[in-house]
Amino acid sequence: MSVKEMDTIQASSCENNLKQALKSNDCEPTNFRNNSHSVRILEDLQSLRKNEDFCDIRFKADDGKIVIGHKIVLSAASPYFRAIFSNFDESNKDLINIKELDSTILKLIVDYIYTGKIMVTKENVQALLSAANVLQLDYVNEACAEFLQKQLDPSNCIVIKAFADLHKCTGLLSNSEAYIKQHFLEVAKGEDFLSLSSEDLVKLVSSNDLAVPFEEKVFECVIKWIKHDLDRRNDFLPNLMEHVRLPLLKPDILFNIYEEPLLNTIPKCNNYLVEALSYNHQKSVQHFTIPKTIKFKPRQFGSQKVILMFNKSDTSSMRSTEWYDPATQLRENAPGINDCRQLAGLGVIRDQFVFVMGGVNERSSKSVSMLDVSSQSPFWVPMVDMLVSRRRLGVGVLDDSIYAVGGCGGNSALNSVEVFDVSIQKWRLVASMSTERCDLGVGVLNNLLYAVGGARSGKCLKSVEYYDPALDTWSSVAEMSECRDGVSVGVLDGHMYAVGGYSSGEYLKSVEFYRPSDGVWSSVADMHFSRYRPGVATLDGLLYVFGGETEKSIVDTVEIYNPNTNTWTMETLSRHGLRVYSGVVVDRPHHYH
Repeated sequence: MSVKEMDTIQASSCENNLKQALKSNDCEPTNFRNNSHSVRILEDLQSLRKNEDFCDIRFKADDGKIVIGHKIVLSAASPYFRAIFSNFDESNKDLINIKELDSTILKLIVDYIYTGKIMVTKENVQALLSAANVLQLDYVNEACAEFLQKQLDPSNCIVIKAFADLHKCTGLLSNSEAYIKQHFLEVAKGEDFLSLSSEDLVKLVSSNDLAVPFEEKVFECVIKWIKHDLDRRNDFLPNLMEHVRLPLLKPDILFNIYEEPLLNTIPKCNNYLVEALSYNHQKSVQHFTIPKTIKFKPRQFGSQKVILMFNKSDTSSMRSTEWYDPATQLRENAPGINDCRQLAGLGVIRDQFVFVMGGVNERSSKSVSMLDVSSQSPFWVPMVDMLVSRRRLGVGVLDDSIYAVGGCGGNSALNSVEVFDVSIQKWRLVASMSTERCDLGVGVLNNLLYAVGGARSGKCLKSVEYYDPALDTWSSVAEMSECRDGVSVGVLDGHMYAVGGYSSGEYLKSVEFYRPSDGVWSSVADMHFSRYRPGVATLDGLLYVFGGETEKSIVDTVEIYNPNTNTWTMETLSRHGLRVYSGVVVDRPHHYH
């Protein structure tokens, strides 16, 4: 027997033995994946293309240069190429003229198909993006759009926006528009601004998020655009002035605008000025209005919201306030409250009108003060008194109406509730709660007003009930997991959070939330500090908890809860001699930067 025959017999025996061994084991099939396989295949295909091996198509660009490739590879990557090679007239050709692309761009595109890599430069981005649209290469299109977005500045953003619009780059178009609005005053200094169409300018000046610190700047930009080509553009002035929010301007500025000759010759523009002056007069008499049209609403720019913080002095009974921007941590003095407002209630309508109501003193227990943060020179003004003396009350806002809920009158907890109707400037009583509550929390969720916890007759409460304004009735829901006297409430992403409070001789750092769809309360991570009667505000998907008391001292920190991570972070905000005890989210004031 030869050596070869012996080797064959031995190999066969070995194979049979392995089969028998595997049969005796419980061996499951296993899938394996070579993650470098596709990369290696592309590398080999590119190598074949460079050596012109198996290439079956040549493209001739406008400049006469040739780019080669494989039909099957190009068809798999681009619907455009697949359509060309499927066409009966083109399918058998090995040379095709490509008139839309020059050879440099065509080579970049074909190289990308074989390598997955593309180099975008300021010299080639326009031609490359156009080619990517023709060839339906989404990744290259997105890469070009991302490159252009990074180049945005006040001198080129209008041109980039027009280019994005032409090539249906929706993401780049949206980002360009946002950039123009965010840097409007700088953009308006350039030549491209003067070449805007009237439609584009109307779209800009009508935007609610146009970044202008004062509305007169919008007026100045409109007049500048009109005068650049007065004979052709004068007729557009009424349509543009319709979107300039003249009612927001001070009377002295309005009188200066009134002297602009262009406005005096157009009755409709003159009417806008008269309307603005009339509104200013009405506001000075009534102090408080909620206009329904966009012309009366302050623009929201930059970080759209800030927090109005309320501070308590270590040496005085007076209360001071500050504007605070969590994004920049900048703080500025805000208008102070002249009376003592300890244990008062706080509420905000439309993030613009801040109410402080009730308090400790007999003189202030019914009184109400209001701050319009949209005013050029905001200050606290007296409003109509409540019907019932209240301190340690809860406050909620529903449908532009502000509710004063429970609290204490004299030595007793109250179950009465009253609402301020802004349309007639009057308070009226609505249905009373089933339970007397002071030091309660109030939250608004799904157009219902919730009264949470609190205390009555020295007893801490864990019960919760809600008010339905459509029915003028109160109904009970699930109780919290523990009693909470001095609890505060915040509503965030469809959840109502009950924060801190006091129970069984202990100040609480615990927090729980309620979701109406579940109908139960659930716990979240504890705060770092126990807090009794803290301020609570929600902003940009986060829950802010300000101040509060523990063992008769005020906590001088703010804690910030992130529901995505179930974690708390902490900042110290108090200044020397001042401690933060509450805060509300408001529109950014005109002067705040």
